[in-house]
Amino acid sequence: MAQWERLMQLHSYSQQLHELYDRDALPMDVRHYLSHWIEKQEWQRAARDPDFAMVLFQVLLENLDIQHSRFVQEESFLMQHNIRRYKHNFQRYQDEPCVLASTILWFLEKEKEILQSAELDEQVQLLRVEQEAMETTSQQDLERRMAGLRNEVQCLEHTMICLEEQQDEFDFKYQTHKMEAVADEAVKKNQVQLLQHLVNRLNECRKSTLSDINKLLDKADDLIDILVKKELVEWQRRQQKSCIGAPDNVCLDQLEKWFTCVAVCLFQVREFLSKLEELVGKVSYENDPLKAQKPGLQKRADALLKNLLKSSFVVETQPSMPQGKGPLVLRTNIQFSVKTRLLVKFPELNHSMKVNVSMDREAPQIKGYRRFNVFGTKSKALNMAESQSGGMVADFRHLTLKEQKCGGGGKGVSDISLSVTEELHIIYFDTVFELKGMSVDMLASSLPVVIISNSSQQQSAWASILWFNMLSQDTKDIRFFAGSPTATWLQFGEMLSWQLLSATKLGLNKDQLDMIGHRLFGKQQNYNTFKVAWSKFSKENTPFTFWVWFDGIVVMVKSYLEDLWRDGLIMGFVTKGKEKALLKKKQRGTFLLRFSESVIGGITFSWVETTITGEPEVKTVQPFTKDDLSQVPFHEIIRNFQILETDNVPENPLLYLYPNIPKDEAFGKYYTEKGGEDSPYIKYFKTKWMFVSKEKTLEAKSPMSDVAQGEGLEPINGPCGEAAEQNDSPPVVDLPLEPFPDPMLSGGVENHMDDLQMYLNNPNLFCDMEDAPPLPDFNLPEFNCLLPQPCGSAFQ
Repeated sequence: MAQWERLMQLHSYSQQLHELYDRDALPMDVRHYLSHWIEKQEWQRAARDPDFAMVLFQVLLENLDIQHSRFVQEESFLMQHNIRRYKHNFQRYQDEPCVLASTILWFLEKEKEILQSAELDEQVQLLRVEQEAMETTSQQDLERRMAGLRNEVQCLEHTMICLEEQQDEFDFKYQTHKMEAVADEAVKKNQVQLLQHLVNRLNECRKSTLSDINKLLDKADDLIDILVKKELVEWQRRQQKSCIGAPDNVCLDQLEKWFTCVAVCLFQVREFLSKLEELVGKVSYENDPLKAQKPGLQKRADALLKNLLKSSFVVETQPSMPQGKGPLVLRTNIQFSVKTRLLVKFPELNHSMKVNVSMDREAPQIKGYRRFNVFGTKSKALNMAESQSGGMVADFRHLTLKEQKCGGGGKGVSDISLSVTEELHIIYFDTVFELKGMSVDMLASSLPVVIISNSSQQQSAWASILWFNMLSQDTKDIRFFAGSPTATWLQFGEMLSWQLLSATKLGLNKDQLDMIGHRLFGKQQNYNTFKVAWSKFSKENTPFTFWVWFDGIVVMVKSYLEDLWRDGLIMGFVTKGKEKALLKKKQRGTFLLRFSESVIGGITFSWVETTITGEPEVKTVQPFTKDDLSQVPFHEIIRNFQILETDNVPENPLLYLYPNIPKDEAFGKYYTEKGGEDSPYIKYFKTKWMFVSKEKTLEAKSPMSDVAQGEGLEPINGPCGEAAEQNDSPPVVDLPLEPFPDPMLSGGVENHMDDLQMYLNNPNLFCDMEDAPPLPDFNLPEFNCLLPQPCGSAFQ
């Protein structure tokens, strides 16, 4: 179906379409009547090719003439007038047909965005319907059993009424019989037989009622077992994973509904048992089943209710600082918030239950283990006003921690020593539930938190939180890092993917995870059998830990590259060897974006050139870091990047994003309105230099020499990072490096050339990038010190 026809069917998006065409650049009438012709043309090519754009411009005017003739025949005076006016307006593009092509292309892209939004909404709605229609079997079964429990309670309530009526009938006739003096023995015998029949029936009804209560408690016991040991445990696990980025549902509304349902039913059972106690007080007899069985049922009902209530007090939102890297990392003297919730919702308890906060009730005997005091508003009432869903919550928003001043060590203290960021602490919350004669002490605890005293510890602390919640389901195991287990590759890759998913809505694919496996374990066919140790993740320092490298990428992507990453434009995690293999198969100008393996928070791009002999050659620019990306968007760097070719003519070598997407098609929607010399970032491009490395040889060249001659490091007009990335293992440079004097440079080039020659002639600096771990990026700090010249330079 044509694009315009699909748009016409989107009734819910008609307003967006009207707003899009509420302008004169491309009238909706023209778009409608020429829709098939417009959608078949190559507007991207026309936007770059003036001759081709002129051809399309002339055909457009001819098509408008055809439409005008059609409306003349149909005697549609209004449309005749409109088409004539549209054609007249288009005449202004006679000298700038490329502008018209770009305009029409812009409208088509905006239409695609509307369609994509509609398709996404449709998919979300379909997913929602499927989720509702495909509730898990266990949840459907649980819902049925909940409904069955409520139904049985209602039936039991009716049974209690019948039982009371039977007892009243027996009691009335028995009291009447006692007051009447019946002389006739036959009549008296008949009355006694009737009373005996009534008491037998009452006894059977009491037995049946007790049996029904016992069965109801059996069902409540089974449901509590499912809620406490399965549903609540699964929610706690989902909460653990969501704390480290997993897209898991941690809403408590459904659990609250189930917990409250069972609690209400058990309170009703307790009322039934109290009623039975009253009945026993009025009428009893020998071998009365109520006297024998009611105490046991009462004890069982109370035990079940207490078990349910104790489990219903939870930490809904784990401790977190407003500006923290993630939850569960707290800093001394910095405020943090945490929210508790009671899953049995009784409105009559609103504001009546006080929740108190404390720390480390079960602090381990570990050498040097710190202890803390909690300050701030440490007591709050559970209430329904602080919850969006109306749940019973206590929301603590202004708590702080302060370390206790106490001596370390003592009898029984373990020799185990943990770093500050491996030390786990637990925050406790206690309250008392009191309702209808039931009193229960409740205690809830947070997931283990890491407490730091300096922001420089935050990155390492977050690594500990990731590792614990990825691997441990024992939320009280504060000695976890005394012998931390290893992670399977599946667990590890999933956790890493969550970090980007939570930051940008797009995680890692298999190819990207394979590159990470290559970095950790070298090149392997499959990483599924490998395991990652805690030390390999966050302790081994060569020259920085894996986590520091990966987290630097996450921070960079979240801060500067989120849109490009989410749209799949950044390949990112790809080894240098694979990068070269991919690009060498592609046409000249094909490039890809890759994260630096040796610069923390760095991103670079490589592209393929063609040598004089026709061989493909891969070039890489030095990495861009936050210093660059904070000044100019990365898509503008790609848009304005240039190298000097023959005769010092600047040229952008980036033409096609891998595999073969035209650069402007991939990044065009992010561009600023003005480019080239009119770009708002032009001053940045004119005053920044960078270096480019080639894949085979490295031969130093003067910044002012012809960059198209020979192979080597090339100072390029554009943003400057710290170092150039190497694509391959270049051989030792044996040729002497001769500086090219230039009067426009302020001297010192000879010294730079000597340093460069010493660096390049050291064979230990290079290795096979396919099999060996990555080396630091090529570093030429001296060249970055060259100042831009006011005039006469090719780099101005």
